[in-house]
Amino acid sequence: MDQGHAEKNRTTRRRGKYFFYFQGGKPVNLGNTKPGKAQVKAADARAAAGPGWFAALLISICMTNFIPIFPLGIVVYPGEMLNLHIFEPRYKQLISECFAESKPFGIPAVMNKAVCELGTLVNISEIVSVAANGEMDIRTRGARVFRVLETIKSVPEKLYSGAIVNYPENVEDGSIPPLMQKVLNAVRQLHRMLNINKDFNKPDPELNSYDIAHHAGLSLEEEYELLGLFREEQRLEYLKRHLGRVLPVIAEMETLKEKVKLNGHFKNLSSFEFEE
Repeated sequence: MDQGHAEKNRTTRRRGKYFFYFQGGKPVNLGNTKPGKAQVKAADARAAAGPGWFAALLISICMTNFIPIFPLGIVVYPGEMLNLHIFEPRYKQLISECFAESKPFGIPAVMNKAVCELGTLVNISEIVSVAANGEMDIRTRGARVFRVLETIKSVPEKLYSGAIVNYPENVEDGSIPPLMQKVLNAVRQLHRMLNINKDFNKPDPELNSYDIAHHAGLSLEEEYELLGLFREEQRLEYLKRHLGRVLPVIAEMETLKEKVKLNGHFKNLSSFEFEE
């Protein structure tokens, strides 16, 4: 391969505020730090060593934006308390290392057998128990929403995968009290109709959309859509519209249940009086 062709196939280019390293015409996001010439030259020299060199380059250049990931078929929100049972070897390693180094890890949502673009960074609050075989029960707390820029399926010398991410600007406060109260009233009405007793463990004025989203009857896809809304007012409006659709359906089902219950029972009904 001549020098000109090598430069064409391995170059760095800027798109917006992010740099991409091009290998064979395929762009890989390197975050907002431009790699130095020495790094790229060294990477070219190691290209024949296999795919591991490139993951190492990505991680070394973007360490501030690299996180270990634990993909799950759930949506986690900032501030959410999540208890997990850890049993796979790769995640036992991930949790042990993150806890020892006081580092967070990411939980990107999984839908339709694919890792989604958005997820939530979580901190390990406590390792509750460790079994003889290394399995663990842990408590975690959601911290902030991230967007996956590049997935690193094979991290050098690790069993788990990782990702290069950024953190979208997210307004978590600034709720509108009247709108929040409407949403909260609707959620409690839903719970009454379903005979559910929920305690949010916070005074009403301290609640935000993330605190109640899992209790509003959203599907996984809808919970993920809400994760992609980065203003509190948008999230509350989303919940209000959802509950506006769901409550009439539940009310109709309750009416139908009462009708079914009456079928076959002795009914005490008023007769119709004809006018004379």
